[in-house]
Amino acid sequence: MRIAESELIINGDGSVFHLHMRPEQLSDNVILVGDPGRVDMIAGYLSDIECRNQSREFVSVTGKYNGKRVTALSTGIGTDNIDIVMTELDALANVDFATREPNAEHRRLTILRIGTTGALHADIPLGSYIFSHWSVGHDGLMNWYAGVDKLSDKDMEEAYMRHMGWSRRLTVPYFVKASQKLIDRFEDCTVKGMTIAAPGFYGPQGRVVRLGLVDPDYLKKIESFRYGDLRITNFEMEGSAIAGMAALLGHDAGTVCCAIANRYLQSANTDYQPNVRKLIELSLDRLTR
Repeated sequence: MRIAESELIINGDGSVFHLHMRPEQLSDNVILVGDPGRVDMIAGYLSDIECRNQSREFVSVTGKYNGKRVTALSTGIGTDNIDIVMTELDALANVDFATREPNAEHRRLTILRIGTTGALHADIPLGSYIFSHWSVGHDGLMNWYAGVDKLSDKDMEEAYMRHMGWSRRLTVPYFVKASQKLIDRFEDCTVKGMTIAAPGFYGPQGRVVRLGLVDPDYLKKIESFRYGDLRITNFEMEGSAIAGMAALLGHDAGTVCCAIANRYLQSANTDYQPNVRKLIELSLDRLTR
C-alpha cells in the first residue's frame, strides 16, 4: 500500500516533515523529553554524536551510550504533539521513504519518556521516580484510532468513570499498560505508578487560579480511587498517548518521571535539575543494559 504525499509529508532533504530526521538517523532506543533544552543535557552523556536536528520544539540527537545507539528527542508539551512524534518515529522505522510503502520487516523501537510530575499522595516524597505501569488518558487522543477498545482495560475504565461521576461533556478516558519489558527494567528503582495524562496543566490537573472547576471534588476523587492494589499516583501530560500509540504500532514504551511537586502536601521543589540528571543517568543505564 503506497502512502500518499499528503498523508506522510517528506521534506526535500529526505527527512520526515515535523521531526526533520532521516530514517538512518534513528536508533532503536529512543528517549523522549518535553523540554528541547533537555536533549542537549542528554547529549552530554553520549559519545560518537551522529547528528543534531531542530525544527520548532522538536530537537533530536543520536549518539552512543554503553556502546549502544540512543536517540534523544524533544516533544514539547501535550498529547497532540505526541500524535506527531509517535507517527513520525514509526514512519522513520517502518516506511520506505523512496517507495512510500511499509517495510516488509517490522522494526520494533524501545521508547522511554523522561519527565517531571506532580505526586498525589503524602507517601511519595519530592525527588521520587515514578514509573507509569498504567497511563490514564484524559486527553482523548487514542479514541480517534482503530483498536482503542482492545487497547484500553475496559473494566478499569468503567470503574474509574463510576467513581469519578464522569461527565458526558468529557472525552472517555482510556487505560493503557506500559511495555512489560520496560516495567521489568525499572521495577526495582521506581514507585509503581498509575499516571493521569491530562490535556492541560491547570484545570485538567485540578489547579485553581482564577477559573473554578466543574467538579470541585475532582482531586479528592482521584486521590481516593482504588482498583485492586492500584491507586492514581501522579499527573503528567504525554504518557497515555506514548503508551497507546506504541502498543498499536508494535513498539515498547513507558514513562518515568521525577516528582517535583506533591499536590496532597501542596509542596514543590523548583531546584529539581540535579534529580532530573540522576534520572537521565539511571534511564540511560537501564535502557542500554
